[in-house]
Amino acid sequence: MPRLEIADDGFRLDDRPFRIISGGLHYFRVHPDQWADRLRKARLLGLNTVETYVPWNLHAPRPGEFRLDGGLDLPRFLGLAAAEGLYVLLRPGPYICAEWEGGGLPSWLLAEDGIELRSRDPRFLAAVDGYLATLLPPLKPYLSTDGGPVIAVQLENEYGAYGDDTGYLADLAGLLRAHGVDVPLFTCDQPSDLPRGGLDGVLRTVNFGSRVEAGLDELRLVQPTGPLMCSEFWIGWFDRWGAVHTTRDATDAAADLDRLLASGASVNIYMFHGGTNFGLTSGANDKGTYRPTVTSYDYDALLDEAGDPTPKYEAFREVIARYAPVPDEPVPAPGPKLAPTVVGLDASAGLFDQPHLFGRPVRAGRPQTMEQLGQSFGFVLYETELPAAGPAVLRVDEVRDRAQVFVDGQPVGVLERENHEHALAFVTPRRGARLAVLVENQGRVNYGPGIHDRKGLLGPVRLNGEELDDWSSSPLPLDSLDALAVAPAGPLVGPAFHRGSFALDRPADGYLALDGWTKGHAWINGFPLGRYWSRGPQTTLFVPAPALRPGRNEITVLELHATTTRTVELRDRPDLGTAED
Repeated sequence: MPRLEIADDGFRLDDRPFRIISGGLHYFRVHPDQWADRLRKARLLGLNTVETYVPWNLHAPRPGEFRLDGGLDLPRFLGLAAAEGLYVLLRPGPYICAEWEGGGLPSWLLAEDGIELRSRDPRFLAAVDGYLATLLPPLKPYLSTDGGPVIAVQLENEYGAYGDDTGYLADLAGLLRAHGVDVPLFTCDQPSDLPRGGLDGVLRTVNFGSRVEAGLDELRLVQPTGPLMCSEFWIGWFDRWGAVHTTRDATDAAADLDRLLASGASVNIYMFHGGTNFGLTSGANDKGTYRPTVTSYDYDALLDEAGDPTPKYEAFREVIARYAPVPDEPVPAPGPKLAPTVVGLDASAGLFDQPHLFGRPVRAGRPQTMEQLGQSFGFVLYETELPAAGPAVLRVDEVRDRAQVFVDGQPVGVLERENHEHALAFVTPRRGARLAVLVENQGRVNYGPGIHDRKGLLGPVRLNGEELDDWSSSPLPLDSLDALAVAPAGPLVGPAFHRGSFALDRPADGYLALDGWTKGHAWINGFPLGRYWSRGPQTTLFVPAPALRPGRNEITVLELHATTTRTVELRDRPDLGTAED
């Protein structure tokens, strides 16, 4: 494929004027068996390019490990994009934001006391060097300079909203070049952050969702010549637990796209297809109050969570056709969906009765953080003995992020970071009663200074003013349910797994509804669908067809509190919540 060039008057490709018309499509938010379908729909929209982040934390779950297989087979994704005739904008971070757990930075970095992320801290830069040294060589054949689809690579991500150290950006640019990236580099920032987030010699681009002319004017102030590009044209937004479902009118978004393309600028539509934060990968924000992101990353995008075209798809296709060729093919039809089916979950097991699901406990004077335990996602179970019977007030310095408290197996309360809760009162039934605190990581902060977000119980824990100093900390990553043993059971007190099965003639996309359930996680055939919560707005979880199989299929639910029913329902349409207060 030809090489992208940055000229004073715009982009050039193969020495001809070129406009990038791109859409965001994150391979790690889409089942790999559905990548080809989404890329085909990108081409049919009229896109010539797709954009993807690279989540360092998934590719390198532990120091010294690196994965490029299955749903993380980035070379395969790039090859499929090339097969559709699409170019690629690659955004490897190291920080990506993306409403993704920790902004894509591996949690194991936080095992280092005092480490400064996104800085020239030698420990951070050494880790980034190792990441790029492992990631980039397998991607070299996919750079356009080697005949591949990747025409440009992003340097960091919206750095101007975080810092202003151009030395740090220069170090990253040097690492990218040293590890073989010889295509153009670019940065992206919101308009007010452009002066802080750029690097001389690297193309600056701007992010916005409206006020098109003002955003492009801000870019021209800091970059008088060269291509104009909006690297994130926000056409929707993400949701958080406890809020409403965010949408944007298709006509309004299309009108702003028209203004953007009429200006001669290039664009990356964020998102073309949002997908899903499968498993435990959602991030969070914290601007004084912690706000975890929901499982769906539908984003009110051009393709919905199941990959079906929305009204925005058609509206944007009409706009793009005014400025670029659009394939003479019909808008893709929606894919088949599961027939509504009620599934009984008639086998159960108490979570605390499954010790083989927990990692090796660590004894220490204080609770150990997830990072100290070498853990990224899931829960930690903290246990100790209470010194005396009678009224008790438990106080913790920091709960990251949600703690369920039990005394001798009986629930006595919940502490939530989101509500700034630090204390809980209960009555201890006897001396030596067992205190258990199950702490859930609801997503590391992915934006701003809060990215230094260690999980678990932080600092001392006190009972009636005295520090409890003999703790067992047991990790519960929930990365596999292979060892789970369930049996027919009646009501269970405390967190419990529930399992049932159903039969299919032919797999199709669908949605799992958990009406009557409170909070927890769900799997189908061991595939992690993600977190549910009656708090909403989202009340269904997307089920990708490739996670199903003809014949018998198995649903497993970990309910953390209680349920009014022993059934769940497979549906043919989503419920992402109301869009109004």
